[in-house]
Amino acid sequence: MSYVCVFVAEGFEEIEALTVVDMLRRVGILTDLVSVTSEIMVSGSHGIEVRADKLIEEIEFASVDMIVLPGGMPGTKNLEECEPLMEALDIFYEQGKDISAICAAPSILGHKGFLNGRIACCYPTFESHLTGAVVTHNEVEISGNIITSRGMGCAIAFSLAIIEKLVGKETAEDLAEKIVYQC
Repeated sequence: MSYVCVFVAEGFEEIEALTVVDMLRRVGILTDLVSVTSEIMVSGSHGIEVRADKLIEEIEFASVDMIVLPGGMPGTKNLEECEPLMEALDIFYEQGKDISAICAAPSILGHKGFLNGRIACCYPTFESHLTGAVVTHNEVEISGNIITSRGMGCAIAFSLAIIEKLVGKETAEDLAEKIVYQC
């Protein structure tokens, strides 16, 4: 079974983080919402306080199959300032493990040089941060082990792409039908 960690910092985009957690759990993917702060309660960019499942220091990254980075401001900047998370991203990239980012968060991957030669998308106005990428305006882009998406309105499509990558197209299509998603 796959294990996914969705990382949140103060100012994260609530819909982007919680949609991924909800949808992955619906198909049986072990998914933890992980705070990169020292607190289990994290406030989103719209003032919604959310209880994370774990703190980052509790995560054994070797057992994680995919890192997911939701966007939001200043959540994206706060994620990028989290040294343990950035170190884990470097290791994931070097090992070819799966990394997903939505909204402003693909900018983190661009800053790290992970998008060179890849197709990627992000929130409008952040395209200049996708260093080396072929930028599209599609809802979701899958380029090797990296999935990117544009924003809150694409959170379901982003989640379905993650599900397809981890457990298959049929499972993603079945869930889309169950939640009455028109894709």
